[in-house]
Amino acid sequence: MDVLSIILQVILGLGFIMFGLMKFKSKQMVEGFKYFGYPVWFRVFTGLVELISAGLVISGIWNEKLAAWGGLLIVATMIGAIITHIKIKDSVKNMMMPIVLLILGLAVLALNFEFLI
Repeated sequence: MDVLSIILQVILGLGFIMFGLMKFKSKQMVEGFKYFGYPVWFRVFTGLVELISAGLVISGIWNEKLAAWGGLLIVATMIGAIITHIKIKDSVKNMMMPIVLLILGLAVLALNFEFLI
């Protein structure tokens, strides 16, 4: 197991636990998803996907296949977030967090890709 991958997995895992939980109780997230034009169920679904992603990348410390799947799920989620920001014509500044998380997710996926297959 690559030390860089472990560090990225811990960062992504803890971050996505926080982001996922925020989808359930944060007033800011409720308003944000309304602003983006998404229904309530999609906010809850996104939170669940983020928590699953967190569990996969953290479990991936012991099982590289789970790290690869978690990285892939994070990449897909962040592509969706970036597309949402583009759709609403948001500033690049507001897209930076999803872009950084996309890059970190791609790094975890790349470092563990051989285990995906």
